[in-house]
Amino acid sequence: MNSSGTRTHEALARDVRVMDEELVVELVDGRTVSVPLSWYPRLRHGSTEERRHWRLIGEGEGIHWPHLDEDISVGDLLAGRPSAESDESLRRWVHSRDGSE
Repeated sequence: MNSSGTRTHEALARDVRVMDEELVVELVDGRTVSVPLSWYPRLRHGSTEERRHWRLIGEGEGIHWPHLDEDISVGDLLAGRPSAESDESLRRWVHSRDGSE
């Protein structure tokens, strides 16, 4: 295979859906990536409305949920890397949201 002159295209997100049990990201090249929602605890703890309020960052290199303070890169999704947030950090975040946990 001759790759001279061929540009490597980064995988970029086009659309996002947060389902009950999975995060589904459609890429501009036609692929669809789905991962368990349990990989991203902030999304799992978010309300339906908070999950729906996302925006693409870096022209689709990542996804940002402003109300959940969550950023996920397409590269991490494709590499199979779940959130690296510590349990303690997640506990503090949950507590800051509702003061009950």
